[in-house]
Amino acid sequence: MGVKINTRELIRILELTPDHQNIMLVGRHGIGKSEIIEQFFSQRKVPVVTLFLGQMSDPGDLIGLPALDAAAGKTEFRPPWWFPLDGKPVILFLDELNRARPEILQTVMDLILTKTLAGRTLPSGSRVISAVNEGEEYQLTDLDPALLSRFNIYYFSPTPGEWLLWAAEQKIDPRIISFIEQNPDCLDGDIMIDAGLEKGADRRSWTRLSEILAAAGIDEKSDVTSLEKIMSGIVGISAAFKFSEFVKNNTATDPRGILSGFEAAKEDLERMDIHELSTLNESFFRIIEIEDDGERIKRYIENLEGYIKWLTDEKRNEVLAHWTTLYESSLYPKTKVAILSHSPFIFQNIISFIDGIKL
Repeated sequence: MGVKINTRELIRILELTPDHQNIMLVGRHGIGKSEIIEQFFSQRKVPVVTLFLGQMSDPGDLIGLPALDAAAGKTEFRPPWWFPLDGKPVILFLDELNRARPEILQTVMDLILTKTLAGRTLPSGSRVISAVNEGEEYQLTDLDPALLSRFNIYYFSPTPGEWLLWAAEQKIDPRIISFIEQNPDCLDGDIMIDAGLEKGADRRSWTRLSEILAAAGIDEKSDVTSLEKIMSGIVGISAAFKFSEFVKNNTATDPRGILSGFEAAKEDLERMDIHELSTLNESFFRIIEIEDDGERIKRYIENLEGYIKWLTDEKRNEVLAHWTTLYESSLYPKTKVAILSHSPFIFQNIISFIDGIKL
């Protein structure tokens, strides 16, 4: 295993790496490699051209088709569809690099080394990023050490917490968010080979399931049992059953309700164990992080202050320790700013708790 990075570390790498250096991301399918690349560079107005090398059967798919230049008496290659002819830089994202045929790999070697293909050079400022799959479930091609030496190689492993924050921002079905929060092992389920095409869940499949639930008009209080077969074809039989049972039996308190009225929720909080309260902590951070309404954020922080006081009075140190860990992480910068702006008490409580641990 090489250098392991999460989503925030990947973004930092993209910010710092000069365009003449190539980046290779190693990881399983469906974890967001291409989505992050697209989002990062689209925000900077640089187009991303994605080439699925594993689907190419002929070098002509890359370099274009030959044509006779009658005036010059020479054969030259016409530019392929993806090649930028306007002189503006592009991001060339070579997906499935280690699923490409050997002849395709030979063709891209010059592109990787010099950003040149069939005599044409990519515009200045262009860069090459590749993604490769890892795992026994893939049919892979061994990559030449000379090719690998031209890349900065990182093993991309985004955390469940990063996906949960992204899912909240994208308005993924809240039951899916709650389910993954309590069953993070189901976020990236393994591919099952038993029946040839039976599969487990991945991050893309949970997004697709959210779209199905919305299309079916299944609201948060509805039973999803009637959709088990449909869900099984998306996230796999095991994950679909676990999700269905979770929805059926879930009686968790709505974290937004607590942030909107802490006093009314105290009785429910008293019945919660450490794991349930820790899950609430993460929900609070996510909700505030994605909220844009200033007045609502202020109200959330006021009720959050009551929650922190309650944790302190009840001497729930393990839950406070988890809260402090979330605050110190880099995952929720907007929430940290909101706490600093609206509640000196919470910030001071965090400092006191950390000092107490050091003693």
